[in-house]
Amino acid sequence: QVQLVESGGGLVQAGGSLRLSCVASGTIFSINFMAWYRQAPGKQRELVAAITRAGNTDYSDSVKGRFTISRDNDKNTLYLQMNSLKPEDTAVYYCKCNARTRDLVYFPPNDYWGQGTQVTVSS
Repeated sequence: QVQLVESGGGLVQAGGSLRLSCVASGTIFSINFMAWYRQAPGKQRELVAAITRAGNTDYSDSVKGRFTISRDNDKNTLYLQMNSLKPEDTAVYYCKCNARTRDLVYFPPNDYWGQGTQVTVSS
């Protein structure tokens, strides 16, 4: 199994910055893509940013130019640098990875989710 633990959320004023981290642990054989999602109250969970193992990135239009996703493959860690935060960025942010575990190397990879970290941006 793979466990994901996010950290770095909190309360920040509009225009401020936060850096989220997500550490993956467990019987990991390999991690393919990793991504950040967010879910605001009363809304569906949405993709914020994603990154492949090679470092190719993609962003939702709402965060492009303000957020930067990165990863450290040696540490199985995912990051999200969030700058110029807006009140509409307020949400629970979730980490997701697509990974193979050592006991299922020859099977398709599975998706794993973290428990989420709250980000609140005040106006």
